[in-house]
Amino acid sequence: MTCLHPSCRSGLGKLVAAGVFIALWAINAAAQNSYSGNEIKPIDRILAIVNEDVITQQEINELLQNTIQQLQKQDTQLPRMDVLEKQLLEHQIIKRIQLQRAKEIGLTVSDNDLEQTLRRIAQDNHLTMDEFRQVLLQEGTNVNAFREEIRDEILMTRLKEQAISERVNVTESEIDNFLEDQANSPSANEEYRIAHILVHTSEQMDEAQVEERHKRAEMAYDALRQGASFAQVSAEYSDAADAMQGGELGWRPLGQIGSPFAELLLKMQPGEITPVVRSPIGFHIIRLLERRKLEKSATIIEQTHAQHILIKVSEIISEEDAHQLINQIMERIHNGADFMEMAKAYSEDASASAGGDLGWVSPGDTVPEFEQAMNALLPGQISQPVRTSFGWHLIKVIERRSQDISEQKQREAARKTIHARKADAVTQEWLQQLRDQAYVEYKIDNN
Repeated sequence: MTCLHPSCRSGLGKLVAAGVFIALWAINAAAQNSYSGNEIKPIDRILAIVNEDVITQQEINELLQNTIQQLQKQDTQLPRMDVLEKQLLEHQIIKRIQLQRAKEIGLTVSDNDLEQTLRRIAQDNHLTMDEFRQVLLQEGTNVNAFREEIRDEILMTRLKEQAISERVNVTESEIDNFLEDQANSPSANEEYRIAHILVHTSEQMDEAQVEERHKRAEMAYDALRQGASFAQVSAEYSDAADAMQGGELGWRPLGQIGSPFAELLLKMQPGEITPVVRSPIGFHIIRLLERRKLEKSATIIEQTHAQHILIKVSEIISEEDAHQLINQIMERIHNGADFMEMAKAYSEDASASAGGDLGWVSPGDTVPEFEQAMNALLPGQISQPVRTSFGWHLIKVIERRSQDISEQKQREAARKTIHARKADAVTQEWLQQLRDQAYVEYKIDNN
């Protein structure tokens, strides 16, 4: 079955959050006003060669300018400019390597997928698309540059998801063991909001290099002990992708954090930090921001038993042809053709062999456009053609029911927790592998 869940499209939960939205468009916010038309422009220079691509001083200057603005808005004391510039260069190198890898394996983001993501960002910020564009323009953001930035973010998210899916597996026995441990744990119903600093290490490093990284982590810890803000130290020392956002990881159950850190967090009060802790991917410092209790309750949801027919838009079938075909199928069904037989004959979804039967669908299982159209139908009704990022659909609702999914939800939450814990480590290892395999030449000393 084609995955219709929003996370299957590109895993953009974090991308559409308001805070990340602000950070993303701010990256380009002042780039258009850096130099006036009559001003003498400084000669640009290459800072690094990344495979067959280059990163220039102007590119880093623009990132630096806007990162400084963001840190100031957060009331974060600025690191030394040379340190901040070096951090931004390293982050840009990692980004460039990921985009190159995505291109190598043929990953793309269609204009339709991009438009749907932009609409979700606007909706999450309570804006219409016109209002959204006006906000960007008022802030001095180049709208086309912003669109391409979002396209890059989607590509990198899909690339990471692909890498993680190949390396991370969660078994039913792991879920059973996790739930058993949770049942016996006094902190089973607690969540922790944390921030982190990561000084990365890799298997390719020798003992001397690992020790250098350890010293760097201890320097970060000393800076925190001497009163520096966590956000400032994160920006200056952390190798994590969220270093410029204060290293904040949001709310996480204890089981997702990992045993070495979990044992420390159990004894900590909000505001406290851990000492430097070693893990297979590097040296960490964790700050506990908040903790909260979760209340257990029955979870009753309305599920829909549905069928659908999918006609995909592709290089072979144009948008117009796909739309015309789905309309022809709808007309045949209205004239007496059986929905199930039409699905078997025409649907391009994996559910076609089952007559388009999706089984019982829960809220959030499908993309918003599909769910909205499905929810508007009564049992027995068939929708008008519905466009999603997958193509054109016809949807038929068979029946609905109220279902207690407390146990199912508990197991799914456990699966996600275990998966996220494994994925954190795998992502860092995978990024380091990409970095090690890439040709990177620094040109700073040669210019």
